Amino acid sequence: MPSLKYQAGDKVMGRWPGSSLYYEVKVLGYDAKSRLYTVIYKDGTELELKEQDIMSVTSFQQRTRSRSRSNSRSPGRRRSRSRSPARTTRRSSSRTTAAAAAAAVATDSTPSSRGDKKLKQAAEIKISPIQEKKPAENNSNNKHEKKEENNMASKADAKVEVDSEKNLGRYNLRRRKEDGDSKAAEAKPEEREERSSAAPPAAAAASTPLDFGGNIGALVLMLFLPAWVLFLVLQVNQKDPSLTNLPTLPPLETFWDPQALGFVIIWIFFQALLYTLPVGKVRVLLRSGRRLTYRTNGFFTFVVSAAVVAAAVYQGADLTYIHSHFLQLTSASFLVSMLLSVYLYVRSRSAGLDERALGGNSGKVIYDFFKGRELNPRIKEFDLKFFCEMRPGLIGWCLINVAMALAEMKQQKLDAPSYSMILVNVFQLIYVVDGLWNEEAILTTMDLMDDGFGYMLAFGDLVWVPFTYTLQANYLVSHPNPLIVMTVCLCVSVVGFYIFRKSNSEKNAFRRNPADPRLSHLKTIPTATGKSLLVSGWWGVVRHPNYLGDLIMALAWSLPCGFSHLLPWYYIIYFLILLVHRDSRDMNACRRKYGSAWDKYCRTVRYRIIPGVY
Repeated sequence: MPSLKYQAGDKVMGRWPGSSLYYEVKVLGYDAKSRLYTVIYKDGTELELKEQDIMSVTSFQQRTRSRSRSNSRSPGRRRSRSRSPARTTRRSSSRTTAAAAAAAVATDSTPSSRGDKKLKQAAEIKISPIQEKKPAENNSNNKHEKKEENNMASKADAKVEVDSEKNLGRYNLRRRKEDGDSKAAEAKPEEREERSSAAPPAAAAASTPLDFGGNIGALVLMLFLPAWVLFLVLQVNQKDPSLTNLPTLPPLETFWDPQALGFVIIWIFFQALLYTLPVGKVRVLLRSGRRLTYRTNGFFTFVVSAAVVAAAVYQGADLTYIHSHFLQLTSASFLVSMLLSVYLYVRSRSAGLDERALGGNSGKVIYDFFKGRELNPRIKEFDLKFFCEMRPGLIGWCLINVAMALAEMKQQKLDAPSYSMILVNVFQLIYVVDGLWNEEAILTTMDLMDDGFGYMLAFGDLVWVPFTYTLQANYLVSHPNPLIVMTVCLCVSVVGFYIFRKSNSEKNAFRRNPADPRLSHLKTIPTATGKSLLVSGWWGVVRHPNYLGDLIMALAWSLPCGFSHLLPWYYIIYFLILLVHRDSRDMNACRRKYGSAWDKYCRTVRYRIIPGVY
């Protein structure tokens, strides 16, 4: 076997696929079958490159210097030098500085072309990509010697800025603002280290694969999701809700009720008011390196909301209005979510690149509108995405369930809700309260960290959650079911909740402090990003034990509805499809992020969600 040109551990210059940009990379290994080198970039990205796409650092420096010398020997420069003997020293110095700058760029140092003062300023420019370019023709004359030197320096600055703008999405290159330089210099060393390590280079938006089939898939989902919610709302109220007995579309005027719209708006504003109260606060580090403050008072908000609703019922408010006007409330919530989505898309047009989500900044209007362009849209300190994720829809879910229990009592002429209704309410109440009690954990989820806030999340938070997750309670209002297997339901729910909570607690504790002595028994796989992957505890059983707990709890929610109709069991099918989709997204994101370490993890933990099955 012939000796390899590059060995594992060598630091070389690797060309980014599909471009002429070179970066310093480390060789991890060589595959004799594919004849490709596995290399790792400074941001932790692992790729396989051909040998011709790799150069040694020395060769790259020599190539850059030769281009610089070729540029400095142009006829125009020789003529101008011969006309001005006094200029020789300065121009030679300029050429030497340019060559030194090229060498510095090739080794990830800082370029310079204006002497000591420029060197000091350039030291604050972070540059990682290097692009080979053809030397430009120099047509200077000896009358504007000083002006030419300044122009050369400004061109060097311009090149840095242009290269930065070209690759901003991929490597987030920016020169610090002048008025912020002094503050950065005065910052504490640990703060500077935190800022530099907190904002790793982001992947290019153009290289991020589009979910849901791009524009066409996003458009189909935007039309299908409201239609499906409408189908469920109409189907569940039929006397025979079997799938063979499809509902008829009611007159259009029945969809609209100004009072229902008013109730939805009041509910959202009431939740927003509680969100702004100074109870609970946490700071979280985002992908861009900024720190944002969140109000984590979800459990407090739930308690206050429950007290207000109880007081309203005591004063004579009829919550069964929610059941009798369920279609109108659904339509009103859909209208609010659509208006919110339009607002989010319009305001995202003025958002900076570092404020946009990677996956929703594709340039395709429909896809970006659906997926969301801005990562964390805020009105001052009010975070719109975090609020919608945890408040109006999630707490509204419990409110609707209680209303369905009262509607069942009224319609079936009962003194108390049926055991089946009680179990559905209790199981889902525990799920919601647990999420609000551990509200801080959502700050590290994909929805908050990666996804933009657009139609997908706005519709999901304000329409899908409160009006489809209440399907079992809505079904039991008109289709009572004598509960025979209460013990089985309780056991299934307890098992599902235990797996869900235990696995999430392990993950959150490990994310907060991997060095916690209480987690020393957990086995991990190190990755090139500096993070580790859990391969023991519940995370050693399946890759998504929290999804497994979700699925088992969903089973417990459907059991009290019996087996007469498939409709209340739709939730199991939907949940399984949702989890498989999320798993696929997680797999692709983690493979891009962790490279070969993720492949090792997948070999260690074979099953994704269901042990022995999937």
